[in-house]
Amino acid sequence: MAEASKEVIDKAYEAIEIAKKTGKIKKGANEVTKLVERGQAKLVLVAGDVNPPEVIMHFGPLCKEKKVPLVIVPSKEELGTVAGLNVSTAAVAIVKEGDAKDLIKQIADKL
Repeated sequence: MAEASKEVIDKAYEAIEIAKKTGKIKKGANEVTKLVERGQAKLVLVAGDVNPPEVIMHFGPLCKEKKVPLVIVPSKEELGTVAGLNVSTAAVAIVKEGDAKDLIKQIADKL
């Protein structure tokens, strides 16, 4: 899985911050996997530095199958911080977009 461009990553982080305030986000690889499988995820961010990589390998094919935009970001620490956690996280999904709806559409168009 290739990392997204800096522009897409910045937009994705911004979408998470907006959705955190005005919508709803979920954190953690297991939680995010369930949301994608149920078709409830609007946007998925996955950290590219997760070890072992098997933890996140399924996101590429799964998001493609369910037509969910997937953004690979460089760091699980940074992803955790953006999601409002004091710990790192492998994955974050936006469940309810809130005011981030247009931003998510922009990201999807760039992928």
